[in-house]
Amino acid sequence: MDESGGRPLYSCRNCRNPVALHAYLESKKFKAKSGEAYLFRQAMNVVVGAKEVRQLMTGDYAIAKIFCRTCGDEMGWTYLTAFDARQKYKEGKYILEKAKILKQY
Repeated sequence: MDESGGRPLYSCRNCRNPVALHAYLESKKFKAKSGEAYLFRQAMNVVVGAKEVRQLMTGDYAIAKIFCRTCGDEMGWTYLTAFDARQKYKEGKYILEKAKILKQY
């Protein structure tokens, strides 16, 4: 399947709003409060919440929760700042919780 056409894509499990393209998936090896999570280079059709500093499993970060633009469901977060130099690669990227998304073709 040609992924440059935007398929497959990941959508909000609640309302089917498209939130990320498979082509932007970087890793499936992340964890979130609901379990497994995916790291994406980009997300779309999401609303970014307020900045907050959180201690996560790999260190301290400034993050912002992300919500589905259509239904408002909390989807995950975006990394704004990584305070550990080894984690800087996460900055500007998005975590989407597997339990909150659906892969569509």
